[in-house]
Amino acid sequence: MERAALVLHFAVKALREIGRKLGKTDWNFEEDPCSGRDNWIKAQDDEDGVGGGGAKAGIESNVTCDCSFNDNTTCHVIAIALKAQNLTGTVPPEFSRLHYLKSLDLSRNCLTGTIPAEWASMRLEEFSLMGNRLSGPFPKALTRITSLRNLTIEGNRFSGPIPPEIGNLIKLQKLILSSNAFTGELPVELSKLTKLNDMRISDNLFSGKIPEFIGNWTSIEKLQMEGCSLEGPIPSSISALKSLSDLRISDLKGRVSSFPPLSDMHSMKTLILRKCLIGGQIPAYIGAMKKLKNLDLSFNNLTGEIPSSFDHLVRVDFMYLTGNELIGTIPSWLLGRNKNVDLSYNNFTWESSSPTDCPRGSVNLVESYASSADKLNKVPPCLKRNFPCAASSKQYKSSLYINCGGKETNVAGVTYQADNEQRGASMYYSGQSQSWAFSSTGNFLDNDIDSDDYVESNTSVLSSISVHDSELYTTARASPLSLTYYGLCLFNGNYTVRLHFAEIKFSNDSSFNSLGKRIFDVYIQEKLVLKDFNIENEAGGTGKAIVKTFTAVVSSKTLKIHFYWAGRGTTGIPVRGVYGPLISAISVDPDFKLPSLDGNRSYVVNAVAGSAIAAAVLLILIFGIMWRKGWLGSKLSPDKELKSLDLQTGVFTLRQIKAATENFDVGNKIGEGGFGAVYKGQLSDGTVIAVKQLSSKSKQGNREFVNEIGLISGLQHPNLVKLYGCCIEGNQLSLIYEYMENNCLSRALFGELGTLSD
Repeated sequence: MERAALVLHFAVKALREIGRKLGKTDWNFEEDPCSGRDNWIKAQDDEDGVGGGGAKAGIESNVTCDCSFNDNTTCHVIAIALKAQNLTGTVPPEFSRLHYLKSLDLSRNCLTGTIPAEWASMRLEEFSLMGNRLSGPFPKALTRITSLRNLTIEGNRFSGPIPPEIGNLIKLQKLILSSNAFTGELPVELSKLTKLNDMRISDNLFSGKIPEFIGNWTSIEKLQMEGCSLEGPIPSSISALKSLSDLRISDLKGRVSSFPPLSDMHSMKTLILRKCLIGGQIPAYIGAMKKLKNLDLSFNNLTGEIPSSFDHLVRVDFMYLTGNELIGTIPSWLLGRNKNVDLSYNNFTWESSSPTDCPRGSVNLVESYASSADKLNKVPPCLKRNFPCAASSKQYKSSLYINCGGKETNVAGVTYQADNEQRGASMYYSGQSQSWAFSSTGNFLDNDIDSDDYVESNTSVLSSISVHDSELYTTARASPLSLTYYGLCLFNGNYTVRLHFAEIKFSNDSSFNSLGKRIFDVYIQEKLVLKDFNIENEAGGTGKAIVKTFTAVVSSKTLKIHFYWAGRGTTGIPVRGVYGPLISAISVDPDFKLPSLDGNRSYVVNAVAGSAIAAAVLLILIFGIMWRKGWLGSKLSPDKELKSLDLQTGVFTLRQIKAATENFDVGNKIGEGGFGAVYKGQLSDGTVIAVKQLSSKSKQGNREFVNEIGLISGLQHPNLVKLYGCCIEGNQLSLIYEYMENNCLSRALFGELGTLSD
């Protein structure tokens, strides 16, 4: 017993020093640390989730001993778990004095510094430091603990290259390096870690290609490489990883490549190859993955049809094929699913079995149908490419205000519309006023709860936000992958777009809840305006508002604001599943002067009348120029000169115009006047146009005519019918305008011009 007491004395002395340095004040040294009494064994699950969110935080404070040594006369500390304790200070070197310590978990604390050099002598088998503030280069001391089987340093601030000494850890089965700032190429010495079954390196700043040596990890079951700045293609050696059940690769750099060979991966449950520059068709064998639960092939260059084998994917809960170039018809079994499928932003063909209205459920088909579909005029506007304004729209808009994820509220005399739709995995939602809509894609992975929260409420104290504005920032809409807001039926012109942000999920205190890092990208009108945007950094803290302002040009009556998660930022703080875009409010205001309104007439009447008159004036100018220069009455030469000119309007071929108008079919004629006929048509990209067919006899060359057309087409006004371009080919001369519903354009062009020509 004296020997046992002596051993315990040294252990207790080390524990006292460890507790002092970590600020661990609740250890009662009046009790034997190996007794299991008092606070030496204290496990607790926070049912509400630390910081909210509903997930269990995994709070734990345990010291575990093995007292079987020397015929049950000697005890040694073999495991310590201090999880979510908000411990501060540096990592104590005294842990190395516990010579029998095999497992150490210090995850979700606020520790700083690095790993002490004294640790090189330890015999740890499992070590987790996930979610702290450690920094500096990869700790060399860890590369000397050759007994390690599991090593997790995710969610810290380590930087620099992975040292070649990592190859010393040949017993490693789990290596998690995600959410740090590691750089450089993956060292070839990683190929020695042939016992790996779990490797995660997402959210780092690596360079170079995904190495071929990943094929050496033949025992691996989980491989995650999202948003880590690597280049494609995915090497063919991946085919050797037949035990994979969870593969996540995203946002690769480089060139388009073919689909990686995954045909032998029969254990696959989660397959994410998002934005990996993959082209070609989806392999049919994907449909044979009987255990598949999550499939994400979004934002690639995939072509062809959805394989018929996909009808066997009965177990799949989430399927995202968003943002590809898929064609053909959408299988009826997909449309009838009660699970989440996102087929938005593709080029499918319209059929009688297709949806007759904008879907509001588990199947998202926004902008999914090709503009060349034979019966596109029957397609609901939300399913068409470019999201055209519906013919049934009663009025056009000039502004937009949305309280994202919140209720209707009034701020400084402006009413922000409510946006409190709770769903979001594969979701299209149109605001009650039908002046806006959103499309949401993605589910929060690994969150260990039954449902996802797409509307977040603040868990941090709002600061530097006025009382009047606070309603905009107490809630926000979240997305795990992709979220697009649409401003619908807007006047064409320039707008000021203000995006309101506040980080309300992470805390603004000294706890580990404050250590999260949210990073995402923002696009406006398909243009990247914010790259690796971090709300907290930009605002100077959590719970603080920041407004980012941009100018956007609306030329097809629709404004798109797209938020995208590119695999960057932490995913496990304060709990698993907290990541992705977060937007508090959106405001959109015109940069042009609106027309005066007659109280007895609707807004659209004024707009249409203004557009018609402006169009008439435009044509008068054009014809006046042509008549004055003596162009009318003479044959124009072919448009060889046009290709070399820098025009502000488009040049269309006769073949394009004939295709758009079905060879000037009489059924498409919408008007007739002294200057010719007007036909309704549809370009290959879905744009609906009005083609004014003119007499095309001129004594002058093309250059003067096109220069004049280009000058006039450069005029921009929200109430001016847009001139898309002209067609000068053979004896044809046509002007191509945006199409206006209800014959507004034809009445303006012929009613007024006809009178003038008489």
